[in-house]
Amino acid sequence: MFFKKKFANSNIDFMIVGLGNPGIDYERTRHNAGFICIDYIAEKLGVKINKFKSKGYYATAELNNKKVLLVKPQTFMNLSGEAVVGIGNFFKVPVEKTLVISDDISLDVGQTRIRRKGSDGGQKGLRSIIELTGSENFPRIKVGIGKKPNPEYDLASWVLSKFNSDEIKELEAVKQNVFDATKMIVNGQIDRAMNKYN
Repeated sequence: MFFKKKFANSNIDFMIVGLGNPGIDYERTRHNAGFICIDYIAEKLGVKINKFKSKGYYATAELNNKKVLLVKPQTFMNLSGEAVVGIGNFFKVPVEKTLVISDDISLDVGQTRIRRKGSDGGQKGLRSIIELTGSENFPRIKVGIGKKPNPEYDLASWVLSKFNSDEIKELEAVKQNVFDATKMIVNGQIDRAMNKYN
């Protein structure tokens, strides 16, 4: 099973995963809020997420004197756990040191919610990670993408729609908040991050 051994010699302090769907057709869509945020983090840290292993792109970087792994799964959303497990096992990162950034339709654009652990909340990427790791015990940052315009609106169509120009402006502040919260979480200050950004 995944991450059951203790890896005392792992030189990665934290793995940070942004969830999304690969391919140009899905760029800037609501479901790719995790990709948008992880790309921003990579830009702030001066790295490119362009190495490939175990169904995902990754980069190593320094964040607050910690060595971190930035990961973008290249499966589709509902198979995200395959890349997380593969890359996590290779770099010997325990699941509790894996921070996942995902979209959340229950939050308005511009809002974030940080959780220490928990269920998938209906998010299929989180569900895949929980199923394949066998654990809910990993932190996550949920990025609001807005509720469906009306109850009859198809959910898949909504999450695969693109952000409008006003929402893109909202996301600029969100990306910085996610970056700042990530720094706190990597430093063991998740309570501080939750108090500030929830």
